Amino acid sequence: MVRISFKEHKVYGHLPVEKKLGILVVDDHQLILTGTLDVLSREYPEAAIIKAQTGKETLEQLRFHEFDLIVMDLSIPYQQGETAEIDTGIKLLQNLLKQYPNQNFLVQTSYAKALIRIKHEIDNHQGGFAIADKGLPEDEMLMRVNLALNGGTHTKDIKKGIELKPEWLEVLRLAFEESLTDRAIAERMYKSERAVRTYWTKIQDVLGIYPEDCRQGGKNMRIQTEIRSREEGLID
Repeated sequence: MVRISFKEHKVYGHLPVEKKLGILVVDDHQLILTGTLDVLSREYPEAAIIKAQTGKETLEQLRFHEFDLIVMDLSIPYQQGETAEIDTGIKLLQNLLKQYPNQNFLVQTSYAKALIRIKHEIDNHQGGFAIADKGLPEDEMLMRVNLALNGGTHTKDIKKGIELKPEWLEVLRLAFEESLTDRAIAERMYKSERAVRTYWTKIQDVLGIYPEDCRQGGKNMRIQTEIRSREEGLID
């Protein structure tokens, strides 16, 4: 399959004539998608702007085109008919960061905290990467678009202090999103129950949840762990 690049240029005589800017906008919410397309069209009237509403459509567009910028939400379905989930967008973005190390991204989302799950990949990304809350004023959003287009980084919306290892995040997901017991988690992860219990102590240490504090407040440590994990965007 031949991939079309909006960034290629033709040469007439000695003067290069660049092709139009290419932008892919990914969002399953029609009203927000339309609004984003309108804003970008006004700011970049000569740009070729393409839309996608699912993870599958995004991957299909990337088979045919190269884009100067991908603007994407995190809460999207993988394919039409499925429920939009933050985890779908996170996994898609993680895959794209790996596959396209120099691609420019603007993550436009109401769930910026969830990006802490892939902070390591974001920190090591070579292309532009900016985060914009959907509630930002238009001029601020466009400033971050321009920053990302020029290879800049704007990630202050990701809290710096909380970083968990992938296996710790998996424990949280299995416990609080799939409601598995420690024994079932151990079986799923091919670990011992003792190892899972160790993961819990590590997770709670990073989140600042300790037995003495929970006893004083009369709250269960697991409940507190779930509350803090959701507050920090570590789980949906």
